[in-house]
Amino acid sequence: MDKEEHGWKKTLQVEQERICRLYQYERELYERGAEFIAGVDEAGRGPLAGPVIAGAVILPRECFISGLNDSKKIGEAKRYVLEREIKEKALAWAVGAVGVYDIDRMNIYQATLLAMARAVKKLAVRPEHLLIDAVNLEQINIPQTSIIKGDAKSASIAAASIIAKCHRDRLMALYDERFPGYGFIRHKGYPTPEHIRLVLELGRTCIHRTSFHIKAGTTKNES
Repeated sequence: MDKEEHGWKKTLQVEQERICRLYQYERELYERGAEFIAGVDEAGRGPLAGPVIAGAVILPRECFISGLNDSKKIGEAKRYVLEREIKEKALAWAVGAVGVYDIDRMNIYQATLLAMARAVKKLAVRPEHLLIDAVNLEQINIPQTSIIKGDAKSASIAAASIIAKCHRDRLMALYDERFPGYGFIRHKGYPTPEHIRLVLELGRTCIHRTSFHIKAGTTKNES
């Protein structure tokens, strides 16, 4: 075995061990008899504009997807590659969305819960347990576990975070075409200095959240 092949095998082994650790929560549920475990996560709680999107994913038992991780820790190009693999390998996946009107009407936290519930209800396979990033879905009558920073601790939640993030980023790219000059393709609606400056100069669009106060240098969610 040459050095290059040895190095490749060592790298693969390290990645397999990392992915194995990401299944610790799923593994406990498998041992208790659950087969269909859905990870649930959101993208878009913090932006000034655009919808909040939730992803729900049921992966096969101990499914190996190299590079799987919290979507925030993955570059944009790699996220789309992983999204495609997740969709190909998942037993079921779905997204749920809540738009700006309802975010402003009910507040971003409640809108996030609604988006997650919609994603779960759209799954083609009914999950036996939910692993959810940081919240509880009381409106869903399915056993569930809330995991703080779950997108970095659970394979299923990490997969859901990638599905949600990629779906939302594509929507924001479409909004960039509809509202040229606001830079949505770059900041995806998040409160970057550039975005804040453009809103103050050009005014809000219909996809901006009116429940988020905007002024130079600061942003505040007033919902």
